[in-house]
Amino acid sequence: MIKKIFIQKSPIHAPVSALFAWHEKDGAINRLTPPWAPLSLVARTGRGIDKGVEVTFKIKIFGIPMKWQARHIGYKKNAMFRDCQIKGPFAHWEHSHLFHERSPDITVMEDQVRFSLPFGIFSLPFYGYAKRELSRMFFYRHQVLKYDMENRVGKIQKKRILISGGSGAIGKTLVSFLRTCGHEVICLVRDSSVRDLNKQSQDVHFWDPYSNVLDMDAIGPVDAVINLNGVDISKGKWTFSQRAKILNSRVISTQVLVEKMRQMPHPPSTFISASAIGFYGDGGQSRLTEESEGSDCFISRVCRQWEAASLGAMDAGIRTVQLRIGVVLTPAGGALERMLQPFLMGLGTRLADGKQYMSWIGMEDVLGGILHILGNKEIRGPVNLTAPEPVTNREFTHTLAGILGRRAPFVLPKAAVLALWGEMGKETLLASARVMPEKLIKSGYKFVHPKLGMALCHVLGRVPQKTDGKM
Repeated sequence: MIKKIFIQKSPIHAPVSALFAWHEKDGAINRLTPPWAPLSLVARTGRGIDKGVEVTFKIKIFGIPMKWQARHIGYKKNAMFRDCQIKGPFAHWEHSHLFHERSPDITVMEDQVRFSLPFGIFSLPFYGYAKRELSRMFFYRHQVLKYDMENRVGKIQKKRILISGGSGAIGKTLVSFLRTCGHEVICLVRDSSVRDLNKQSQDVHFWDPYSNVLDMDAIGPVDAVINLNGVDISKGKWTFSQRAKILNSRVISTQVLVEKMRQMPHPPSTFISASAIGFYGDGGQSRLTEESEGSDCFISRVCRQWEAASLGAMDAGIRTVQLRIGVVLTPAGGALERMLQPFLMGLGTRLADGKQYMSWIGMEDVLGGILHILGNKEIRGPVNLTAPEPVTNREFTHTLAGILGRRAPFVLPKAAVLALWGEMGKETLLASARVMPEKLIKSGYKFVHPKLGMALCHVLGRVPQKTDGKM
C-alpha cells in the first residue's frame, strides 16, 4: 500500500493547555471544517476526544455523498490525540494532532496526516491533487484556530444561550463557534431525526412554534436568546403559498419566543432576532444606515412585521437587537452556494447592468458581529450585519471569477431575470442595497474580512495574493 504524509504547522499565541482544551469542546470539529466540504454528524459513541470515541459523519467528496466513520486511538493530555478512519473514502487515514509548547504563551499546532488513496497504483496520478486539497483544508483550519485563540477564546464572559434556527447555514456555524468560544449553547429543533440523535443531550430541545409548543421550564434559565428562523426567500417564485411560508416562518416563531420569554420568572437579558437588509428595499446608489426608512415592497413588509414581532421583548425590559443581515458568503448555503458551480464551469454571469449594490458579509464577521453584540450591552435596536465595503453586482462578479481563475462572460438581462423569477428576482437580484454597518463600526467592532476578496478567499480555500495578518 502506498502511504503519504501531509504536515501543517502553525505557531499560536496561546498556552498549550488552553489550545488542547479548545479541541476537547463540543463543536470543535465543526468549527474547523471548511465550508466547501461540510460534514454533519449522524452517530457518536462517547464524548470529546478520548481514546475509543467513535464518530460517523455524512460528507460529500466530488459531490458524492458518503459516510466517514472514525475512531480516536490515542490521547495524551496537552500533547497529542490521534484518530483513524474505520470506514470512508481513503484506503488508509491516520490523523495526529500534536501540540508543541514553545513557551508558556506560544504553542505550535502540528497536524500530521498519513493517508493512502484507494485502488493502489492506479491512484498515483491523484496524490498531488489530494495533497493540494489537504493543504487548502488545513490552511483554513489553522487560520480559524489561530484567530479564535488569539482574539476570542478567554476574552468573553460565559453565557447560556438559546438558539432557534440552528440548522441553517448561519445557525450550524454559529452554534459551534459560540461553544468553542466558551459559551453554553442550547438548540431548539423541529426535526425529529436531530432530536432522536441528541435525545440524551441537555443541549437540544424540541419545539413547534406553529403549535405554540416550547417548554422553557425544561430548558431553564438563559442569558440570551438568538432567533434565526426563516424559510429561504430566494428559492423559486413568490407564489401566494410561498409568501405565506416566508412571512409565517419568521413572524410566528418570533412571537412564540417573545411570549415564552415574557412568561419566564427571570427573562434573558438579551434577545437577538434576525431580520434582513431587504428591509430597505431598492435604495439605488444611496448609503443606507440603521436610520434609513424601509420600502413598501414585499420583502420590506416582511422584515417590518418580523422586527415588530420582536418588540414585545423590548417592552419586557429585554435588550433587543434586530439583526439586518446582508448576503452571507458561504459555499455551504445561500447565494454563493448557488453561484459557485456555474462560475467554476466558466459560466459566471452578471445580472442586468450590474450597477445594483450587493451588501455582503463574510461568515467570520457574521459570527464575530454576533459575539460582539452579545458582549456589548449598549447595542440595541436595528443593527446592519454587513461588511463596510458593499460592491456592485459587476464588481462582485469580476472578483469571484478572478479568485476562481475563471472568466465571467455572460449577462442575464433584466427581462430574463423577471421572466425566470418574477418579483423574487426583482427584489433580491435586481434591487440595489448599499447598506453600511454604522452601529457595528461606532461600537468598535473590527472586521475580520472588510474586503470582498479576503472573505471569498477564506470561505473558498483560495490563498489571497496579499495578506495583512488577518484571516
